[in-house]
Amino acid sequence: MKTFYQLNILVAMVSGVFLIPISLSNNMNDEEFAKNYLKKLYNMQEESKPSFGRSVSEMSLKLSEMQLFCGLKVTGTLDAETLDMMKQPRCGVPDVAAYSAGSSNNKWQTNKLTYRIENYTPDMSVAEVDDSINRALQVWAKVTPLRFTRIYSGVADIMISFTVGDHGDGSPFDGPDGLLAHAFGPAVGYILFLVAAHEFGHALGLDHSRDPGALMNARYTYRDVGNFLLPGDDVGKIQALYGPNPDMTNVPTPPATPNACDPNLVLDAVTTLRGEIYFFKNEFFWRRHPQITQTEQYLIKSFWSELPGKIDAAFENPSDDLVYIFKDQKVWVLNGYDVVSRKRLSSFGFPANVKNIDAAFYDENADRTFFFVGRQYYSYDTNNKKMDDDYPKLVEERFPGITGKVSAAFQYEGFTYLISGPRIHEFSNTKLLRLLINTYFLKCY
Repeated sequence: MKTFYQLNILVAMVSGVFLIPISLSNNMNDEEFAKNYLKKLYNMQEESKPSFGRSVSEMSLKLSEMQLFCGLKVTGTLDAETLDMMKQPRCGVPDVAAYSAGSSNNKWQTNKLTYRIENYTPDMSVAEVDDSINRALQVWAKVTPLRFTRIYSGVADIMISFTVGDHGDGSPFDGPDGLLAHAFGPAVGYILFLVAAHEFGHALGLDHSRDPGALMNARYTYRDVGNFLLPGDDVGKIQALYGPNPDMTNVPTPPATPNACDPNLVLDAVTTLRGEIYFFKNEFFWRRHPQITQTEQYLIKSFWSELPGKIDAAFENPSDDLVYIFKDQKVWVLNGYDVVSRKRLSSFGFPANVKNIDAAFYDENADRTFFFVGRQYYSYDTNNKKMDDDYPKLVEERFPGITGKVSAAFQYEGFTYLISGPRIHEFSNTKLLRLLINTYFLKCY
C-alpha cells in the first residue's frame, strides 16, 4: 500500500497554510461532496434549522459565491459545470478570508525571513526537495525586497514539513482520494516547485486570484518550470504589499493573461474538438462548449503538457477524430487530450522554404485541409495525403475580402471563419457574409 505525503507550511505570523485535499469518498454523493467543499473553502455554516421563510438557503448563497469567484454562471444551484470545477485539482486554502487556518490578510513587517525544512518526502531526494523549496522562494524574492535564509534548527518564520494523516488543523489528509495526494512526481502530475511557490504566496500574504493564469489561482495548473516567470497578476499583488525588487534592473515583462474582452485581441489559432471550439492566445486557450454559456480559460499545458506554450495553428479532422497542432516545423497529433504521435511540417508536402504556417482548417465540403502561409494558401488532399497541384494561391482568390494575413481559421456549423487581425470573416463556401469581432465566440459581456 502506497503512503501519501502532504506538504505543510506553518508560518509564525498566522495559524498555518496547508495543502488541504478535498476528497470524494466512494460513498459520498455529489451533494454531500459539494457541502463538504463549501464548508472547507467558503466557510459555509451548517443550517441548524429548516430554512422555512428564507428566500435563499445557505448552500445556495455559498454556491453563488463560489460560482462568482470562479467565473462561472451564477445560478446558486449545483449544476454540472459547478460540480466539475469543484472536482478539479486545487489548493486547500479557502477562497474566502473568514477561515481560521490560512487567512492571508497579513504581511510581514520585515523583508528578511527565515525558513526551515523539518523533514522530507521519500518520493524525492533531499537535494531535489531543497532545490524545489529554494526556487519556489526565489520566485517571490526576484520581484520584491524579500530575502529568505535557511536555518537548520530552532523556530523559523516559515516551517516546512511533509506529513501523513491528520496534521492537527481538522483537515485530515485522505491519501489516494485527496486532490494533492502523491503530488510530487518529477515530470507528470503535481510538481513540488509549483505547489510550494503557490503556498509561499499565501504565507507572504496573498489570497487566491480569480485570474486563471495566476500562480495564486486556486486550481492547480501544470506549467513549464524550466523558464518560469511569475505572472503579472501575482507580481502586481505581491509588489502592492512589499514593493519591487530594488536590486533588479532590466526586469522582464511578466506574462499577462489574455483578456477575452480586448477589442484588439488577435488569436493565434482556433480549432474544433468533438463539438467544442478552442481559441488559442499565447500560453492560454478559451474553451467553448455549445451547451455551456460561459467560456472557460486555461493554460495550454494544463491540458497538454507536451505542447509548446504558444502555437502557430491547429485544425481538426473529424473523420479521423484527430487534432493537429503546429509550431514552427513541429506537429503534434492529438486524439482528445492525448498526444498520439508527432510529425514534421515537411510531411505534408510543403516546399522547403515554408518554415511555419499561420493557420489551417479542414473543409468538410471539399474534403481538403487549407493551410495559410502569409498571403497565400495551400490545398491538401486529405484522402491521398498530398498537396494539390498548382498551389499555393492567393488567399483573396478563394476568400474575397481578406486583405491581411490569416492568423487563425476554423469551420463550424457549415460556415467558414477566417481571422485576420482583430476581425473574424464569416464565409458561406466562398461568399463573405459578415465581419465579426474576435470576441464574438468568446461570450464577452
